[in-house]
Amino acid sequence: MVSSEKFWDKKAEGYAASPISNMDVYNQTMDQTRTHLDTGGRVLEVGCGTGSTALLLAENVAHITGTDISGNMIQIARDKAIAQNIVNVDFVRTTLDDEVLEAEAYDVVLAFNILHLLDDLPTALSEIHRRLKPGGTFISKTVMLGDGLSLWRLIIPPMRLLGLAPPVKSLTQGGLDAAITGGGFEIIETHDYPGSFKTRFIVAKKV
Repeated sequence: MVSSEKFWDKKAEGYAASPISNMDVYNQTMDQTRTHLDTGGRVLEVGCGTGSTALLLAENVAHITGTDISGNMIQIARDKAIAQNIVNVDFVRTTLDDEVLEAEAYDVVLAFNILHLLDDLPTALSEIHRRLKPGGTFISKTVMLGDGLSLWRLIIPPMRLLGLAPPVKSLTQGGLDAAITGGGFEIIETHDYPGSFKTRFIVAKKV
């Protein structure tokens, strides 16, 4: 089995070239997210991939920092920012526990399609909480493999052995909500998207 970092480094070019699977849901997610952004705000995106979301939302904030564990993903994101002449975004290869990310520095933290890929969700939520300003907003969208009769729970383990999938947690709605509230947040908005696997959109406030 390969590490998460090596897996995503290998997938970076293909990931960047792949179209978004459900553009309607993506656009809806972005519209919901924008209602919680401010043109004077400072934003951190965790697991930014090749930067598409950060670059799309850049016009809605003062500054956005995108982070990812994959150096190849980050390089593609930086190249896209230059090509699009977007200057209020920076991309950093780092992890949540890196002190390069300042404490209580961000108005909003975004985590799209990443929480189910983290080894230690409670610690990650604690780090997100620490980075947010008092009363700051945490917005996430997460795959819920633990809810329903998802075949992916059977398929992913052999794919992992073959190096075809990263580590994935089978999160449930109840488990995710409890982890977020237990991490020092108050959930103020949710939305569930159906599909081959359910995804859950959550907006929470730091308390």
